Amino acid sequence: MLDIVRPTTFDAILEAAFAVLNAEPKASLGDIAAAAGVGRATLHRHFGGREDLIRALAQQAQRETEQAANKASEHALSYSAALREILKAMILLGDRHWFLAHESMGRFPEIRAEYDRQRDELIDAIEEARKEGLFHAACPVEWIVQTYDHLIHAGWEMVRAGHATHAQASDLAWLTLKSGLKKARL
Repeated sequence: MLDIVRPTTFDAILEAAFAVLNAEPKASLGDIAAAAGVGRATLHRHFGGREDLIRALAQQAQRETEQAANKASEHALSYSAALREILKAMILLGDRHWFLAHESMGRFPEIRAEYDRQRDELIDAIEEARKEGLFHAACPVEWIVQTYDHLIHAGWEMVRAGHATHAQASDLAWLTLKSGLKKARL
């Protein structure tokens, strides 16, 4: 007998919400419920309203991206190698990453604090990778962070649209980051 693991209704709603809200940020709860294959009443049994759902999505996205980044970089021998492995892992979680980067977290101070902590860790890794020679010393860190974030999204979009495999998108994103920012400076 097959042991099939079915997602819980809660998980199905979260997955549908990521997909629907990344495609249409102003989508209704009814749209999300329909995509999850549940009624609005079921959605409201799990989430009191849009704010509760957004908070749950942000918390889930933070957990998943943190776990993936930690796992991807745990055996890296340099900061440059860690950034490459994290980039590869984040492309698989592009919908979560994009949601966190573009959803207004100001209304959730605890989520904003965690987002800022994760971003500070990325900045620290970028600064260390710069010392290793990955990036030009005069290239602004914020430019590198923005480029890194957008390459995650670009890679995810390429895979999602069927224009590249995950390996191809990861390699292209890394080569673009590495080659493009090695000489970039103001």
